[in-house]
Amino acid sequence: MASDAPATLPVQLAEQPRLLKLKKMFISKFGSAPKFYARAPGRVNLIGEHIDYCGYAVLPMAIEQDILIAVEPVNTQVVQLANTNPLYLDFSTSVNNIHVNKTKPVWHNYFLCGLKGVQEHFGLNSSTGMNCLLDGTIPPSSGLSSSSALVCCAGLVTLTANGKTLSKVELAEICTKSERYIGTEGGGMDQSISFLAEEGTAKLIEFSPLRATDVRLPSGAAFVIANSCVEMNKAATSHYNIRVMECRLATKLLSKSKGLEWKKMLKLQDVQAKLGVSLKEMLTIVEEVFHPEPYSGEEICTCLGISLEELRTQILSQNTQDVTTFKLYQRAKHVYSEAGRVLEFKKICSEAPASAIQLLGELMNQSHISCRDMYECSCPELDQLVDICLQSGAIGSRLTGAGWGGCTVSMVPSDKLSTFLTNVKEAYYKSNDQRLALEKNSLFATKPGGGALVFLEA
Repeated sequence: MASDAPATLPVQLAEQPRLLKLKKMFISKFGSAPKFYARAPGRVNLIGEHIDYCGYAVLPMAIEQDILIAVEPVNTQVVQLANTNPLYLDFSTSVNNIHVNKTKPVWHNYFLCGLKGVQEHFGLNSSTGMNCLLDGTIPPSSGLSSSSALVCCAGLVTLTANGKTLSKVELAEICTKSERYIGTEGGGMDQSISFLAEEGTAKLIEFSPLRATDVRLPSGAAFVIANSCVEMNKAATSHYNIRVMECRLATKLLSKSKGLEWKKMLKLQDVQAKLGVSLKEMLTIVEEVFHPEPYSGEEICTCLGISLEELRTQILSQNTQDVTTFKLYQRAKHVYSEAGRVLEFKKICSEAPASAIQLLGELMNQSHISCRDMYECSCPELDQLVDICLQSGAIGSRLTGAGWGGCTVSMVPSDKLSTFLTNVKEAYYKSNDQRLALEKNSLFATKPGGGALVFLEA
């Protein structure tokens, strides 16, 4: 087996209460025992929001919360999916001609994305049927990548059930592409960290080619996740894909203004690479080229010398064709400044100066302000939660994940952790009954966890 493939570990189920419980539920559901189990973790992005799809490096770590699937390959050509959470209904389908319904981001469609991605990669005309029981501990629509972890876990399940092997990097790339079947134009961070994570270290994830570098976080600080309890589903709302398009349009206009072949340019990083300038210089160019007022479709067409019809059919994605104004200056400014903050964060972690925690906290705070004001992907509850975290002793706090809801991540000096947790609980969760009900799984310190793997009963 390729050493860079996800690990397969023999485990004693007696020592693994969660696996044991899942096995018992599987047997009562399907009348036979699972042959293997696969897990893929969620993640928290420490810094580098909305820049992976622009070609820039990000800095996430895996969390212990994960998607765990018990699997029995069967010789029918049917996939039967069940979930330990009764809110998620059973689903079954023929394993061939998989169709992912973009109009409804229901849980089983994310499984089908991973299944279809692996099938298409190998050209499997008759892949094996499977009975699968899923158990997830990542809060849904919280910005901790529950959906990408499910796509990744399904990809790993399909790979294993069909006796195939791939490297972690190949799996991450396949799962990134296949999640787009559900209509999310993601950039690949979530799938990459789910496969490439290692316990005890965050990762700098760079794209094309995909690679991951260890980032040792400072001792003396804890990273705390706090859920705003506002759900945001990327596939169900257009905010996310509109941002992807605004960045694509900014790329085209910047390229055109600099005499580059704008039709071939897709990502803001492409412009920097072609011009061979620094991120700082890109920020100056953004100031020169764009006006802060929103651009209309007509103005974009005039700048590029194309018709509205060409804009709609050749540049905009299916689900952003009705958008009438685009904030190009703000989006580009966020991306180039955030890309710089990621590199600075990595540098501080590597050099570990005495003031590291203070410096990293400032970068996290600047990131949140840029997400809030320039990228406009925050919401009142997230802003309130960030303020509460900072008042409760965090050195840095920011939204994490796509935003518009979901979680914040805060860096808290270890010696202040317990008072921090008490204060945040009091100020944010106890003030609201709905949040109080969710609080147990909504506020927790986290350490960098390991990546996706397969368990076999020893």
